[in-house]
Amino acid sequence: MPYEVRGVIAGGKGEPVTVQTVIVPDPGPGEAVVNVQACGVCHTDLHYREGGINDEFPFLLGHEAAGVVEAVGPGVTGVAPGDYVILNWRAVCGNCRACLRGRPWYCFATHNAGQKMTLADGTPLSPALGIGAFAEKTLVAAGQCTKVDPDARPAVAGLLGCGVMAGLGAAINTGGVTRGDSVAVIGCGGVGDAAILGSSVAGASKIIAVDVDDRKLELAGQFGATHTVNSRTTDPVEAIRELTGGHGADVVIEAVGRPETYKQAFYARDLAGTVVLVGVPTPDMTLELPLLDVFGRGGALKSSWYGDCLPSRDFPMLIDLYLQGRLNLDGFVSETIELDEVEEAFAKMHRGEVLRSVVVL
Repeated sequence: MPYEVRGVIAGGKGEPVTVQTVIVPDPGPGEAVVNVQACGVCHTDLHYREGGINDEFPFLLGHEAAGVVEAVGPGVTGVAPGDYVILNWRAVCGNCRACLRGRPWYCFATHNAGQKMTLADGTPLSPALGIGAFAEKTLVAAGQCTKVDPDARPAVAGLLGCGVMAGLGAAINTGGVTRGDSVAVIGCGGVGDAAILGSSVAGASKIIAVDVDDRKLELAGQFGATHTVNSRTTDPVEAIRELTGGHGADVVIEAVGRPETYKQAFYARDLAGTVVLVGVPTPDMTLELPLLDVFGRGGALKSSWYGDCLPSRDFPMLIDLYLQGRLNLDGFVSETIELDEVEEAFAKMHRGEVLRSVVVL
């Protein structure tokens, strides 16, 4: 029979979130119900609340989550009740042109649960990124569940479900950072710090953190930054060039998502270097660059979707590195909170006071 749980609801554009009763149906074919143990508070959830993604209110927020499978529907073979899982928002289909070409991290037909969770009065909910994990239980497609080692605490493991994976993957998967590379990361929030951490793990010899906030720059050093640049007081392009022998960095990762910082990334890379855009721009933003400079500087201009990750490959590997003490995921957890503290967590995030507040259930 359906489950009755508490969940964090965004009822209208810009309205404060509320904790309400959510009805979670029994899993249907290809679906799973997961007992959520922890879920990070991500900027994407705030974008949903502000109507920046779509207007399909009410939303059940939350998507950076880890938990234990409660039940599965018919035909599910990949996970079973009792499995400890990280939830992901790109359940690959296995059949689209990207998957059939052996590039499932680009899957063009990712899927979510077919049934809807609802409010107590029957109003259907739109789960954030097809997950909706600011709730005691949630309904997802079984392919959104990735089994990992249960020794990893949920508050840490769940962060791989979105922001931390986006940054790690931007460095390791999209940017192809490898031993001896010089890397610059523009924007040192959670995603940017994860890109710094990924670059460090990959063996980069020089990692330059760029931000306008000295607090964030100091924290970036804990994730492996070897140099810092405050772009409020210093030209970041000139500073990055000076730190790289006048050439520019081999890989520059833009984790802000603004035209002006993208241009900084473009001109701060070495000839034939790589720019990776992982910061998410708004629909109204445009970019203008001299086409001759695009041609003349060579290299690659890439966008990183979810860190170009393949959850079944990357989540277990990264959790293993964490458990071996080689990946500082604990550093991203600024605080743990209750469901009814999400609204205040949004405010702290907006003020730059936290990397991640994590709801623990």
